[in-house]
Amino acid sequence: MRQQCRLLGIHRSGLYYKPVSETAENLAIMRLLDEQYYKTPFYGVRRLTAFLKEEGYPVNRKRVKRLMELIGWETLYQEPNTSAPNVAHKIYPYLLKGLKITKANQVWATDITYVPMRKGFMYLCAVIDLHTRYVLNWSISNTMTAEWCKDVVDEAIRLNGKPEIFNTDQGSQFTSEVFTALLKSHEIQISMDGKGRALDNIFVERLWRSVKYENIYLNVYEDGVSLYQGLSEYFNFYNKERLHQSLGYKTPEMLYTQIAA
Repeated sequence: MRQQCRLLGIHRSGLYYKPVSETAENLAIMRLLDEQYYKTPFYGVRRLTAFLKEEGYPVNRKRVKRLMELIGWETLYQEPNTSAPNVAHKIYPYLLKGLKITKANQVWATDITYVPMRKGFMYLCAVIDLHTRYVLNWSISNTMTAEWCKDVVDEAIRLNGKPEIFNTDQGSQFTSEVFTALLKSHEIQISMDGKGRALDNIFVERLWRSVKYENIYLNVYEDGVSLYQGLSEYFNFYNKERLHQSLGYKTPEMLYTQIAA
């Protein structure tokens, strides 16, 4: 199966992973939370519970917290977050503060986002070059494992070379030895966002906003295959056709191939 997918140029996850099922009401709440995140990412469980009650959903804080965890909602704090980090995994310093990103393959970043579907949900992982906004690789899955994230980045390196710095958040997938060992084996500097900081991961957040408002929210995907096909078309458009104002109305591929060459 792995060899067949490699020959066809597709990810195995797009073939046989099935969306995670939830009740219809929970799916509606999760879709609402996902959209609300881009409006009020600083809301915590108490405010979201009040918001959902105003929308007519009889929820309590325990239920809201569980659904927030499923969609990966991490509240962006207006003040520094003083909560203790996971001592089981090493947290690396944030290396991008004050850094001028001036070329392709200088800094890559990755993250995971929740993808709502008609009868369930999946997760999307993507790797992006920060200077050109070029999406280097992506994949979908119904679980957020460190092994999956490592495979997506490993394939990005095989296809595009390697960056000088790789930036992630402090999610358990990215702080795991499975993930960081890959970067260290390629002698890539590891950078991690500050906990709860809104601006550290802004380029990936902009990518998620674009893919959701320009594709995911406009379509009702039924299964992993249709989701894979839809995202494949979108990322091809995003890289090769979509003109970016921040790039001087050039496409990411135009800038990435021009500078990386």
